Amino acid sequence: MQTTSHSFKRPKADLSILELLALQFPNADAAIAEAARLAAVQTLPKGVVHVISDIHGEDKKLQHVINNASGTLRPLVEEMFADSMTATELEEFLKLTFYPAEVTQRVGETLTQPESIRAYALQMLMPQLELLRYLVSNFSLRLATNLFPAEYRELLLEMMHAPSTERGPEFIGAILDELVRRGKALHLVHLLGRLIRNLAVDELIIAGDLWDRGPRGDKVMDYLQLQPNVEFIWGNHDVLWLAASLGHETAICTVLRVSLRYRRIGQLDEGYGVPLTPLEHLARTVYADDPSEFFMPKGHGMRPNEVVARMQKAAAIMQFKLEGQMIERNPHWELEHRRLMHRINHQAGTIEIDGQTYALRDTNFPTVDPDNPYQLSEEEAACLSRLKHSFLNSQKLREQMRFMVGHGSMYLKRDDCLIFHGCVPVDADGSFLPVTIDQKSVSGRAMFEEIETVVRRAFVHSEQADLDFLWYLWSGPRSPLFGKDRIATLERDFIADKKPHHETKNTYFSLIHESEFCDKVLKEFGMEAANGLIVNGHVPVKVEAGESPLKRSGKAITIDGAFSEAYGDYGYTLVLETDRIVLAQHSHFESVEAAIRNGVDIIPQVQNIRVFDSPRRTRDTERGQRIGFRMEMLERLIEAYQENRLHERPVAPSR
Repeated sequence: MQTTSHSFKRPKADLSILELLALQFPNADAAIAEAARLAAVQTLPKGVVHVISDIHGEDKKLQHVINNASGTLRPLVEEMFADSMTATELEEFLKLTFYPAEVTQRVGETLTQPESIRAYALQMLMPQLELLRYLVSNFSLRLATNLFPAEYRELLLEMMHAPSTERGPEFIGAILDELVRRGKALHLVHLLGRLIRNLAVDELIIAGDLWDRGPRGDKVMDYLQLQPNVEFIWGNHDVLWLAASLGHETAICTVLRVSLRYRRIGQLDEGYGVPLTPLEHLARTVYADDPSEFFMPKGHGMRPNEVVARMQKAAAIMQFKLEGQMIERNPHWELEHRRLMHRINHQAGTIEIDGQTYALRDTNFPTVDPDNPYQLSEEEAACLSRLKHSFLNSQKLREQMRFMVGHGSMYLKRDDCLIFHGCVPVDADGSFLPVTIDQKSVSGRAMFEEIETVVRRAFVHSEQADLDFLWYLWSGPRSPLFGKDRIATLERDFIADKKPHHETKNTYFSLIHESEFCDKVLKEFGMEAANGLIVNGHVPVKVEAGESPLKRSGKAITIDGAFSEAYGDYGYTLVLETDRIVLAQHSHFESVEAAIRNGVDIIPQVQNIRVFDSPRRTRDTERGQRIGFRMEMLERLIEAYQENRLHERPVAPSR
């Protein structure tokens, strides 16, 4: 029987921490071996990091960009196999690499004889194993094998050593014969394809805005949840959907309005089980004769455009009322000028905004009481109650939000890059603007970190003040996720004059063209200014107008390239490789079916942003820092064993 006793002859405050580590490394040799392994890992090439921003519901395009590793897998495959494969074979192998599940399903439907299946599997497995060996060599073996499918881990480790002198063709042949007999040969090809894709990218960072505009934000999250190492930086659309999932009524109405404007209804009723029947009933009764001509949706669908337009208008009016209530209960936001419903002159058909009067192009407000313009009508209250119940009881929406919050933050530092969604709010002189959170005035990095606290707390407790603050993050003038003085929704919907439509961007977006300001931001977040690069999404780069994502300072880059078709159908991925930082510009993606049938690929235009004199190693990264801390703890554990402050134990034999 093994003893688990420890020595407390010379206790220190940190001994309990070392005892926890001792459970994993029960003697000095085990700790020394792990320290040696970690020292070697520090010398390996740093992992490839891909940063994508502003996906906005474009699930199919996202899937392809992830599958082809932002265009980096194709040149690797071409380099490795151009001399050993014909052009047709190479194209078939790339299709398999990008879409292993779909391609193997198609092959399984066309090849019915065991001999044909075996021949196909052998043809694909050999280059797959060669590619796998190359990718695994860039990882620590422990980290790489953690990505192997558990049921096939031991088999794949055996296969990685073939062919060799001792393991000739009959070794792989025996494996294939058994798998073909069991109907699992194509399944192994599929698993290897997925594993290759997962190993091609060490970490995937989503820099905000998963929902809205595009068709299926729910499917975007479905696919991201399958990725082995994904981190989120929250965007303003993300916190809006988070607030809606927690039952915040203003956010619910805003989500509904935007979804209806772009006819993205499927993600609500099919994806999240949120039926729009209550809103449609409101539109067909209270708004039955309303032309709603300025609310016509983009695109077409099963519901008549007129009905969807009335539904959108009904949601918008509820949103404006609830925003007024919310602003009134949060006077510290100083947004009284954005309470607009009581500024409507129903008799004159005008509205007063910022001291100026404008004519309304739509004067039909069947649910608005001029004497109490922010109160929901009885019909609106009944409609919203049912919709709120659906949002709160959507299990899938709740699970996706838990994943996004649990794997998310306001900013990340990777290599020399400081990544956040929108901006750091500043005044005209570039001084960080404060916002009040929990009765504290915070700005700069402190603001970002306090916001993280509120977001996580809101998800757990759903207090009204925290949910209101999530709405402020969506469109508040000092929100780092928004970065404009207002969101002029009512003005665009109801006023023909374009003057009040204007939304003024925070000074941040002009100052990032200046090196001195970028250095200030980088230092605020604990980055070295000399090599630092600020990475933002949020504001689409106007590619068609010749705008460059890299700012004149050379120290800031915007990677919101209008990924969604509604924004322009481009898109950027920032790829942090060992020896360079690359900007990949993606274009329109037709469909998964076209990619499999015709080999259609998004081959991005690539631009080097930074090229390094020598390849960066794991020790140069945030992961390397964590490994360094772990090595320090192992050193202290070894000393504790050597000084007999902790008793050594034998390593339990593996079974």
